[in-house]
Amino acid sequence: MKKKIAIGAVLVLCLSMLAYSTIAYFNTADTARNVITSGNIKIELKETAAVGTDGGQIPFEQSKEKYDVMPGQQVSKIVRVENTGSNPAYIRISVAKAIELAEGVTGAPDLKLISLDFNGTDWTLGNDGYYYYNQPLAAGATTEPLFRNVIFDTQMGNMYQESKAVIKVSAQATQVKNNGTDVFSAAGWPETPTDRE
Repeated sequence: MKKKIAIGAVLVLCLSMLAYSTIAYFNTADTARNVITSGNIKIELKETAAVGTDGGQIPFEQSKEKYDVMPGQQVSKIVRVENTGSNPAYIRISVAKAIELAEGVTGAPDLKLISLDFNGTDWTLGNDGYYYYNQPLAAGATTEPLFRNVIFDTQMGNMYQESKAVIKVSAQATQVKNNGTDVFSAAGWPETPTDRE
């Protein structure tokens, strides 16, 4: 969001003189326009999948690995946040897991059968269920991954055949300047509701 403050001042001085039946005008004009632009806070959630052994990555949605998963398998899903704004930002992420059973299958899915390899070095789980990036994220920078893999437990039985695992990730940001001493004391987090379990 850009805020513009324009201060304009126009001074017009008109004088007229009548001399020898001739009219003469003396005019002057001046305009000052000052624009002050505020910065912004913008982020973009990045979800990619590792391909090959050379460290290459593709957008997660293009990954064939996300289909036909078997018990004991792990799927590459690398979650990061990029600061696309012009100011440093504090970052937090919520993660919600769900299992949608196949049509006609009944029972209560066990979400513990799906796990994520969370990065506990660069991220900290807060008391509110959000994962907080430990350092301010500079403009143009990208966080270290929150996690890299979704792991399916070997104990997933026949009840989970043709089911869908859903990992919902939501990222939020707030300003760093004049806003607490660290990510945990910062205020102004968006009030966007998120699903967390």
